Amino acid sequence: QVQLVESGGGLVQPGGSLRLSCAASGSLFSIDVMGWYRQAPGKERELVATFTTGGGTNYAESVKGRFTISRDNAKNTMYLQMNSLKPEDTAVYYCRYRNHYYQVYWGQGTQVTVSS
Repeated sequence: QVQLVESGGGLVQPGGSLRLSCAASGSLFSIDVMGWYRQAPGKERELVATFTTGGGTNYAESVKGRFTISRDNAKNTMYLQMNSLKPEDTAVYYCRYRNHYYQVYWGQGTQVTVSS
């Protein structure tokens, strides 16, 4: 069983920055995969940024150059640094964890609102 807790969301003005955190606990293995997704009302949940099994990263085209995914393995924590935020980034952001049995776990989500 894996538990995921996101934090760091809130209200920010266009052009501002936020850093999201996802703290993971439970049965964790280094071969498992983590990433960030987001969902706005009436829209499908979409990939924002993920780590790949090869050790690299993938980003949605809409966030490339603005968002950076990172992790601290010693703390079992993943981060999403979001810069130059736009109103279109407004969504609930979710931490996603996929274990070596291909079971997927989601955090509760954290609201990010970009508005003036």
